[in-house]
Amino acid sequence: MATFPIRVFGDPVLRQETEEITDVDGAVAKLAKDMIDTMYAAPGVGLAANQVGVERRMFVYDVGDGPGVVINPRLVESSGEWTYEEGCLSVPDLSWPIVRPRQVRLVGVGLDGEQLDVEADELLARCFQHEVDHLDGVLLIERLDPARRKEALRVLRQRALGDPAGAAAAAAGLLG
Repeated sequence: MATFPIRVFGDPVLRQETEEITDVDGAVAKLAKDMIDTMYAAPGVGLAANQVGVERRMFVYDVGDGPGVVINPRLVESSGEWTYEEGCLSVPDLSWPIVRPRQVRLVGVGLDGEQLDVEADELLARCFQHEVDHLDGVLLIERLDPARRKEALRVLRQRALGDPAGAAAAAAGLLG
């Protein structure tokens, strides 16, 4: 079982838009397997390639029905609205109520090279949106309202400066 270190807030790779994969080959299949191992070890329900430092347009996921891989995903439809407490492996130990569409339609390519066209709702739809955001260089904190985003950035800055007590106090205020 090979796992990668997960890149966290502050790593510039998380802000980069990823490049499409042009050839679904054995290297892509190995990357997918290693990403699935990393996602399970974290543990998480989704993981985008740039979260492990690979700037390619691919993510893996498992919301309880077994692992899946989507290459070159695009969200082509969305509807409804759903607020849900959402976290991120790249912003560890923090989560916020985030409003996103309840249903989405995602298209992309599977590991077998076949076209995918998936209609999803609730948790699966949220996972797809979250991972596509990563591939577009968008982090979860950008989905927060301005006041919460300011507090989240304060917590993350204090963590980066090695002030665990200040980060814990700020996080308690943010979460409380």
